[in-house]
Amino acid sequence: MLINCAVYANGKKLADIAVSEISDYVEHPDAFVWVALCDPEPAELDEMQLEFGLHELAVEDARNGHQRPKIEEYGDSLFCVLKLLELDGDELLVGEVDIFIGTNYVLSVRNHSRQTFLSVRERCEREPDLLSHGASFVFYALMDAVVDRYFPIVDTLETELETIEEHIFNKGTARLNIERLYTLKRKVMVLKHAVAPLMEATAKLHGGRVPKTCVNSQEYFRDVSDHLTRINASLDTIRDTIGTAIQVNLSMVTIEESEVNKKLAAWAGIFAVATAFAGIWGMNFTVMPELQWEFGYPLAIGIISATCIALYVRFKRFGWL
Repeated sequence: MLINCAVYANGKKLADIAVSEISDYVEHPDAFVWVALCDPEPAELDEMQLEFGLHELAVEDARNGHQRPKIEEYGDSLFCVLKLLELDGDELLVGEVDIFIGTNYVLSVRNHSRQTFLSVRERCEREPDLLSHGASFVFYALMDAVVDRYFPIVDTLETELETIEEHIFNKGTARLNIERLYTLKRKVMVLKHAVAPLMEATAKLHGGRVPKTCVNSQEYFRDVSDHLTRINASLDTIRDTIGTAIQVNLSMVTIEESEVNKKLAAWAGIFAVATAFAGIWGMNFTVMPELQWEFGYPLAIGIISATCIALYVRFKRFGWL
């Protein structure tokens, strides 16, 4: 569906226009058209392709979706893919926005996401001096909004990791901790896959041979690149900490199993002694003085009990019981 279709000039909004008028305004050198679509039908993309003269390969990527974050050049135009991430309870939802940028147009196509960019449009319209840079500033504002929305997710992941770490040394929680750590690791990798490819792509917008569309906005894209670098560093730290926490939890499982094994071994030793005495006196030899003695049975029970108690006290002192 069509969200917005407006034309801007000299940092100000001129008017909302119909889709059929886009090609007329795109030809004006001092104006640019900004269009926003959400989950469009193929026919809508075909219409935009005709109005803006979009490259067929870029349109095909936008139509298919599920693309890796990237920025590609098609002549004087750019095609950018960004991942839209949103935490919904314990689940990390993944959407996508495809942005077509030309000298005098910006087309954003949002798919499978509840996030909107109305605040971006309002911000741009409040800053006419910056909006006068044209389509390049709108492209920066969209990228900046997407990347800035990653920071709260990183903070949430860090908080979740700290909560898990607080329970690492609690007995009986190792299995639950490992499950939570692997779930957290999956979220980190989803965010990592959204950030890492974009770092390399964004670097082309502020250093070396900068695309013509972004020449006047290099410092802004450098700011986006800096944000991506910070997020990527935080994700690397979280991932390393998760790996360490998993190893600690596995060690705790081993220690708990060792404690159980020691207890079982201690009780087995106690019963083994009792069994040994009972086995000796249970042999059916004819000449066994103890069998004919009046106090033989009480003495045998006393010796077995005393030995077992002595072993119990010794194992208890060693911490095995």
